[in-house]
Order: sequence, then C-alpha cells, then structure tokens
Amino acid sequence: QVQLVESGGGLVQPGGPLELSCAASGITFATYVMGWYRQAPGKQRELVASITSGGSTNYADSVKGRATISRNNAKNTVYLQMNSLKPEDTAVYYCNAQRNPFNFWGQGTQVTVSS
Repeated sequence: QVQLVESGGGLVQPGGPLELSCAASGITFATYVMGWYRQAPGKQRELVASITSGGSTNYADSVKGRATISRNNAKNTVYLQMNSLKPEDTAVYYCNAQRNPFNFWGQGTQVTVSS
C-alpha cells in the first residue's frame, strides 16, 4: 500500500518561512520523481517544484528563488522549503510521486499565509 504523508503546514506570517515534509512508503522511493503541487480555492492544482531521482529540480516561476525542493532517499522523504511567503501562497499543498505509469498523491496539507 502506497502512502505519502505530508507534514509541516499551518498558519504562516507573510514574509515568513515554510518547511514541508513528505514521508513515502510502499514505493521504491529513489526511483520516483517527487513533486510538490498546490491548489488554492477555486483554482487548478499546479506544480510548485519537482525533483528527479537524479536530483534535478524544477520550479514554478511563482516560487523560483523562494523555494528549495530536496530529497533524502535513505529516509524516503522529500522536503519543500520556502521563504518570503505571500498571501497568494495560501493553498493545500500535495506531495506527488511519479514513475510511469504510476502516479501517487498525498492527502494534502493546508498552508495559510496571513497575519
């Protein structure tokens, strides 16, 4: 059974930092592309950042320079660090694991940027 369990969401002050973690089980973690997506109310789910099995990263334009995705294959965990958070970063953040033809999602964690 595949599980992706996100943690680290919550209320964040504008301009503050955020760190999310996603612990994976039931997959050969090191072989998967891992990603973080987010979905704001009334909007489509969008990619925030992804990291390949080889460590190559990709970021949405909206978070470039503010976000860092990393992975620890020994711990089967992927991380997302963001700084200078803005109210428009408010969304449910989802962990994703992809390896053709498989595509798995976590349950999501709410991040709210507000004073």
